[in-house]
Amino acid sequence: MQTLLTTSSPQPKVIFFDVNETLLDMSKLKRAVGKAFGNKFAFQQWFGLLLHYSLVDTVTGSYHPFSAIAEAALDMAADKLEEKHLKPAKKREIVQLLTELPAHKDVPKGLAMLLDMGIRLVAFTNSTREVLDEQLRYAGIIHYFEQGLSIDTSQRYKPHLDTYLAAVQTAGVQPAEAALIAAHGWDVAGALHAGLAAGFIARPGQELYPLAPPPTYQGKTLVEVAKQIIKAAPVG
Repeated sequence: MQTLLTTSSPQPKVIFFDVNETLLDMSKLKRAVGKAFGNKFAFQQWFGLLLHYSLVDTVTGSYHPFSAIAEAALDMAADKLEEKHLKPAKKREIVQLLTELPAHKDVPKGLAMLLDMGIRLVAFTNSTREVLDEQLRYAGIIHYFEQGLSIDTSQRYKPHLDTYLAAVQTAGVQPAEAALIAAHGWDVAGALHAGLAAGFIARPGQELYPLAPPPTYQGKTLVEVAKQIIKAAPVG
């Protein structure tokens, strides 16, 4: 399937933000997963399975909330690592940490810079809306966003095309008038495919998909990406 639209406006009217790893620092969760399994590679194994099987749900026309897949992925990670399964209470405790993550240090400044330019900011996540609100409140950044969107309304996980098209429709803009900022190559690829501009934050351990088009903006922090977006503003 070809990209729906390959051009986008110099400066987006609306920016959608991925949340986990992009805005929120998951170090506390990484430590908790590693400690639970006694394995420093446990988080990467678990989170990779979580993303993988959210897409399995989408491709097969099934749907389970992100937290349910997260708990199932903990069992799968245990099997992969040849470790004992965690007890149900421990799995719930780990998944609950998704709502108790701080924002990366660069995030408040970057969000404020974009808001000062009159750009509308929307949080956009694979988690449920309830979890999203908890996350943004805990991190102290909910006031930067005009609204939060979850894929649980469409029941298709990012990077499915429909999730981005539904998001821009809800925001009342065309794909070419919007951008997505994420720290995940798969999310950037999905947004570009849907006709949005895309900004990639190169958080440690994150990478772009080499076979996808390059992002519109790219930097190591949200502040760096925000500066590029602001620089693209039309003069006059």
